[in-house]
Amino acid sequence: MIRVVRGNPTPEELAAALAVVRARAAASAAAGDGEGAGRPTPWSDPARTVPTRLPAPGPDAWRTSFWPA
Repeated sequence: MIRVVRGNPTPEELAAALAVVRARAAASAAAGDGEGAGRPTPWSDPARTVPTRLPAPGPDAWRTSFWPA
């Protein structure tokens, strides 16, 4: 909903402002950066921090236990 807070726009001015808002909304939706659009990036995926294999037991196992393989 769009509401005019101040002033008294003509119908043509209001139509022009509404056309700009609708064009920006359509461009945003087409680009996929609107609210709730798109998938999370791989960087934010918590599964990327889970190691794919356990480190071999040994004196340096603690060093490799955190880093993904």
